[in-house]
Amino acid sequence: MFGMSELALILLVVVVVVGFKKLPELTRSAGKAARIFKSEAKALKEQDVPGAPAGTGSAVSGLVLDRDEPSPHA
Repeated sequence: MFGMSELALILLVVVVVVGFKKLPELTRSAGKAARIFKSEAKALKEQDVPGAPAGTGSAVSGLVLDRDEPSPHA
């Protein structure tokens, strides 16, 4: 993956581009965004459809139509 010299170079570029004073705010925002993303992904994974087997995720019920056939509701 990345060695120490590559990571140091990337960190140096980030400090130069963002500025040394804004770096703690940037890392705090990135951490908050990662926590929100993780909690939302966990909530979606735990969400189940009533009547569906456990662990199948979510499903949408409905009628499958071919494009060439007219709608049965018409």
